[in-house]
Amino acid sequence: MRLLGKVLAVVVVVLAVAAPTTWTLFLQSERYLVIGAHDATVRPVTDGHATLDFGALVPQVRVPIDAPGDIGVAIDLGDSQGEGLEQVLARDAVIASQPEGEIRAVRSAVVGMAASAALRGLGMGLLAGTATVLVWTALGRSRRSELRTRLLRPTRRQGLTAAATTLVVVGALVLVAVPGDDGSPSRQWVPLTQEFPEVPGDIAGIRQIELARGSATSSSRALVEGALYLYRDSVTFYEALEKNAQEAVLRTPTDGETTALVVTDRHDNIGMDPVVRTIADRAQARLLIDLGDDTGQGASWESFSINSLAREFDGFKTVAVAGNHDTDAVADQMADKGFTVLRGKPVTVGGVRFLGASDPRGTKLTGYTEDAETRNGGLAEQDTSLRDTACEADAAGDRVGVLAVHSWASASEVAASGCVDLVLTGHLHYQVGPAAIDGPGATPTTRLTTGTTGGAVLPIALGSSLRRQAQVSIVTFDADGVPVGVQVVSFNPSKEIVVADYVELPLSSQGATPAAPDPVEDPSAEETGAPEQLPTTP
Repeated sequence: MRLLGKVLAVVVVVLAVAAPTTWTLFLQSERYLVIGAHDATVRPVTDGHATLDFGALVPQVRVPIDAPGDIGVAIDLGDSQGEGLEQVLARDAVIASQPEGEIRAVRSAVVGMAASAALRGLGMGLLAGTATVLVWTALGRSRRSELRTRLLRPTRRQGLTAAATTLVVVGALVLVAVPGDDGSPSRQWVPLTQEFPEVPGDIAGIRQIELARGSATSSSRALVEGALYLYRDSVTFYEALEKNAQEAVLRTPTDGETTALVVTDRHDNIGMDPVVRTIADRAQARLLIDLGDDTGQGASWESFSINSLAREFDGFKTVAVAGNHDTDAVADQMADKGFTVLRGKPVTVGGVRFLGASDPRGTKLTGYTEDAETRNGGLAEQDTSLRDTACEADAAGDRVGVLAVHSWASASEVAASGCVDLVLTGHLHYQVGPAAIDGPGATPTTRLTTGTTGGAVLPIALGSSLRRQAQVSIVTFDADGVPVGVQVVSFNPSKEIVVADYVELPLSSQGATPAAPDPVEDPSAEETGAPEQLPTTP
């Protein structure tokens, strides 16, 4: 019993030191991360709200959050790439309409800070516990007995000394713990719908938002109103499109079959992510194939795009390549999120044999800013390398089912070789195929280029609605991982969803065409007109 009592005493010492140390360290923690299009600093607070500080020209915003112990977060939004405050706010408003990916990033940061503080607090507690044991042992039994007697029967001088010491310690703790008056005015929070009554309050989340009342609220009224209306329009448009997607009728897999959803050229349009996830569910897909150009510039602030895709397709197996508008950093973020990033070697994911590689222009293997001859040379080299790899695998009895690359310029030789079953590409922003490609075998390779999933014009898709027709494809595989069918789904700016007929694979060799280059390799060359004049499906 004595040993148990001693152990419990040490545990009490450890917890008595660890608990307050952990709490103090947690509240003093901060993390730097990218939120939306901003470099941001995240700090835990105890007001039960998520508070966003945009700087001096825009009012602070807060929303209540459901977290234990009234834990909240203070988020200071810093630099953002944009031509002006109005553009930055407009972009923030659209991103805020689909905030789940950023919420997950902030939650992960707060959990990380809590775990770090807990480990450091536990370390301090163990140090205190160890010191207690060492001091206890060093004193020895006789000295401990002497001290115990003095504590139980202290002299007058010892009592006064102990009382004075206790008073000083308690006073010091009070001075440290109780915040002083720093002279700053108290902050008043008002509901957003009270400050801006003309903004409809029936949109998701609007009624929960509060603004800090002050000069920023008054001086930036027009900017805030514009951002709110853009937020409303974005939420309304994509909620309606998602509702229509819930009624889309797609072919579902039969026994032994599986399906995969193909996305490409999202170009930051996270508003489409819940919509295409609904299509994936309707087709019973559990595999995602991402053909790249998830961003517009490959910049660090565009990490929200991959965050959103990873969150929306949580639980899916994901195969991905980076596009010409992405960078190495985008491919690295894909890998960090658990995507299988294809790197020129065959891999099996979800029972399907894949081959592919990221676009050499965006990933700077040749440099996207180089001259056209250098860029085209990089694409041709990649095409030849992938062809050789695919044919070696085919000769070894390890046939590739799907070649996944961003551009047809990296796939034409592979398709002409007949060494793969299906070639999936994007980049053009409009659909080509499914089409049989003439080759040496009796069964031709099928080519399918899927249009832009983000509805992008040039590398720009982020906005309150679709800029042009958007598109995804569904690929069906048999039990052996061989592609046996494709179905294309298109989304029009009118919110109409068009589900094309299911096409069985392989296609007939009759009517097969040579693997010729596309008429226009760079889609931006054909995207200078109005959206209604742009090519959609062939």
